Amino acid sequence: MIRVEDLHMHFGGIKAVNGASIEIAEGSITGLIGPNGAGKTTLFNVVAGHYTPTSGHVWLDGEEITGLSPHELFHKGLLRTFQIAHEFSTLTVRDNLMMVPGDQAGEGLWSAWFRSAEVKRQEAAIREKADEVIDFLEIPHVADELAGNLSGGQKKLLELGRTMMVDAKIVFLDEVGAGVNRTLLNTIGDAIVRLNRERGYTFCMIEHDMDFISRLCDPVIVMAEGQVLAQGKVEDVKADERVIEAYLGTGLKNKEASV
Repeated sequence: MIRVEDLHMHFGGIKAVNGASIEIAEGSITGLIGPNGAGKTTLFNVVAGHYTPTSGHVWLDGEEITGLSPHELFHKGLLRTFQIAHEFSTLTVRDNLMMVPGDQAGEGLWSAWFRSAEVKRQEAAIREKADEVIDFLEIPHVADELAGNLSGGQKKLLELGRTMMVDAKIVFLDEVGAGVNRTLLNTIGDAIVRLNRERGYTFCMIEHDMDFISRLCDPVIVMAEGQVLAQGKVEDVKADERVIEAYLGTGLKNKEASV
């Protein structure tokens, strides 16, 4: 579904991404791991249109999307979340969800005045969709809560819910587990798996929690120093000497061998 070929992203003399090539298969939950500064988030930002790469190419379903804006990619079904949730803090959870679909009839003054019946029908449909998302994520108890009052984990669930308000083909999740307690992390993980299995969502996720990665992801791609270091099943990646040296720590293999 996504193919990245020989991608470079330089900031002055800093080579944040330095010749990375990856493929994300349709229907997969692909993990992207690596030490801080490996280039993971920069790669996400290039694919999602926030940066134009220094060189290289990105394809979505065989169509080159290199350099397209986030708005253009949104309409092609490519969405991303952020490590720090970007909610509208003064709106309710339901209203946050209802803000997502683009080109709503009620956004135009002419339509609001002269096509009020259509505006009401569309608003009712979007509200119904938002309530469906709220039920799917099992958060009806906060549906009318201001988003700014949510916990960190609840805000991450809301971010995931926002991707469900449109027909997403692929969702890039940036550290969805950061700052989230274990109970809510399990809830988020369950929602990701259900979206993948029941609704055909494709995911690529940056994450540092290896238990979370092990539970959800196949395959796993490891980056280091702006390049792809290894990729494959999580068990193989965790046993790779280069990965242990670069990311997981030299003590992990010995620790696992003693268990």
